[in-house]
Amino acid sequence: MTEDKAHYAPVDPVKAGIACRCPRCGQGRLFDGLLKVRPACSNCGLDYSFADAGDGPAVFVIMIIGFLVVGLALWVEVSYSPPLWLHLVIWIPLAVGLSLWLLRVLKSLLIALQYRNNARQGEIDRG
Repeated sequence: MTEDKAHYAPVDPVKAGIACRCPRCGQGRLFDGLLKVRPACSNCGLDYSFADAGDGPAVFVIMIIGFLVVGLALWVEVSYSPPLWLHLVIWIPLAVGLSLWLLRVLKSLLIALQYRNNARQGEIDRG
C-alpha cells in the first residue's frame, strides 16, 4: 500500500463495513458484483490491492448462520412438527441468503479494519 497523501475525514470502519463502502472516503463502492472487490475506489481512487480478507469472514458466517438456522429449525420441528419439504423450502433459502449477505458485510468490515489499522502481511526483519 502506498503512502496516503490525500486528506479525508476519518471514516468509521464499522459504518463503512456495514454499508460496503470505501474505507478511506466512505462514498465509493467496495464490491464489483456480489463478493468481488473492485480494483480501486471510484470516488477517491484508493487502490484496493492491500485488501485481503482471506477465509476469516467465512468461518464466522458458518458459525453464526449455522447456529441461527439450525436452532430455529429445531425449535420449529419441536413446536410445530411440519413436513420435511417445508423445512427444506424455509431453511435452505434462508441459510443461503443470510450467508451471502453476512459474508459480504463481514468481508467489507475486515477490509475497512485492515485499512484503518494499516495491516500488512507479516514481515521478518533480518537487518
